[in-house]
Amino acid sequence: MSKLYTAIGLMSGTSLDGIDIALITTDGEETVKRGPSRTYAYVPEQRAMLKEALMDALTLKDRRERPKSLGQVEWSLTEWHALAVESFCQDLGLNLKDIDVIGFHGQTVLHRPERRLTVQLGDGALLAQRLNCRVVYDMRADDIAAGGQGAPLVPVYHRALSASLEVLPLAFLNIGGVSNVTWIGPHGELIAFDTGPGNALIDDWALKTTGRPVDIDGRLAFAGHVQQSVVAQFLGDSYFEEPAPKSLDRDSFASLDLSGLSPADGAATLTAVTAGAVALSRNWFPEDPKLWVICGGGRKNPALMAALRAALKLGPEALVPAEAAGFNGDSMEAEAWAYLAVRCLRELPITFPGTTGAPEPMTGGVVTEL
Repeated sequence: MSKLYTAIGLMSGTSLDGIDIALITTDGEETVKRGPSRTYAYVPEQRAMLKEALMDALTLKDRRERPKSLGQVEWSLTEWHALAVESFCQDLGLNLKDIDVIGFHGQTVLHRPERRLTVQLGDGALLAQRLNCRVVYDMRADDIAAGGQGAPLVPVYHRALSASLEVLPLAFLNIGGVSNVTWIGPHGELIAFDTGPGNALIDDWALKTTGRPVDIDGRLAFAGHVQQSVVAQFLGDSYFEEPAPKSLDRDSFASLDLSGLSPADGAATLTAVTAGAVALSRNWFPEDPKLWVICGGGRKNPALMAALRAALKLGPEALVPAEAAGFNGDSMEAEAWAYLAVRCLRELPITFPGTTGAPEPMTGGVVTEL
């Protein structure tokens, strides 16, 4: 039996919600023992800093550059993560000396795989020094450099989890800022890609039109009417005709024109856009999934869940939130980053031709040894 590692995963990703932390024990292969998790929400001032960083990152040509606000935001973000880990360990009575590795995602501020460029703010070496613990970070960079999409990276963890369900083919759909899907075939085959927007456009619209950063319980969307012409225009984008694997930046579709729509109609339309893009993802699956497991913040939006069932023509038993399948939809990506960190330590592949378009199965990440 392979050595088991106790690992912490840190995920902030493309959303601006906060920092997800999860603890697992794993060998980086079939054995996964899921532990506790927490979310440390960002306050408005932190979100404002990150939004400024997103704007400042648009001009980046080199992933190592930190112009304008980016240097200060990276330092602050790293400190926020360090404080979150300390709080997590204190709350649970954990000793950092008992943690073998931390998987640190950082905050994605730019993702342009067509230019072989992806930028995640977060100083892994500083975090390791700050916590006196081994850190693995920058897990997307090697894949991007080799011509892959650099995303999604969670599919190999989804495959490890799928063993407990014994239902194949199976799809895990993660709805964060961007939505991504993992299709797991009858023999463990992996196909994964970004389906389109997730919560980002809905959240940004809600903030712009109501002052609230999310459509709470889908109430805004439920009160509105879908503008089918806008949905059709969106789903006619060439991205949806591109074969998988493929990936998106959080703001890839931010230019969608919703002028003239009420707050409710805009939310309803964007909800339909997200669901319609997911429905198109089936074009790239060899077989329809027998079960869809929905992860990420989007599963908490009843309007979006209803739109997904309608777009996919599925009943409630065939499209379920992660919890109904025995998982934690809030912590799954953080768990995955802990799992991937262990795979990096063991030099096992984390990206594959069917998930990122990598030329071959590849490991990655930067390991900071103390």
